[in-house]
Amino acid sequence: MITVKRLDLADAGILLAGARAKASEIGVPMCIAITDEGGNLVAFERMDGGKVTSITIAIDKSFTASGAKKATHEYGTASQPGAPAYGIASAISGRLMVVGGGLPVIVDGDVVGGIGVSSGTPAQDIEVAEAGIAAFLAAQG
Repeated sequence: MITVKRLDLADAGILLAGARAKASEIGVPMCIAITDEGGNLVAFERMDGGKVTSITIAIDKSFTASGAKKATHEYGTASQPGAPAYGIASAISGRLMVVGGGLPVIVDGDVVGGIGVSSGTPAQDIEVAEAGIAAFLAAQG
C-alpha cells in the first residue's frame, strides 16, 4: 500500500491567492491552474483580463509540472533540437508543456501537486507561479 500526499482545495486556494497577488502587483492578469500530484485539476482561476488562449495552457503547464515532477522551463531546455528530450512537446497528445510557468509543488521532498500560470511572458508566468508556491509554503509553517 502507498500513502500519497496531495494538494486539497484549501491548499489550492492558498496557491491561487499567492499567485493572484503577484499577478496583480506586476499588472498582468493571469490564468492560474492547480493540479494534484497526478496532474488532475483541483482549482482554476482566470483573472479578469486573463487571455482566453491561456486557459488550456495554464492547465497543461500545471499538469506537466505535477505529473512529470519537473518545471516546464526545464523541459523547454531539454526539448531543443539535439537535446535529449527533443520532440517531447508532442507527447501526451501535445499536453506536455515546454514553456516556463509550470512548477511542481514540493513538500518534504514529495511532489504534491503543481501550479501552472499563463498570460504573461514566460518569466512573468514563472514569477507568479513562484509567488503562489511561496504563499503555500509560508502557510505550512
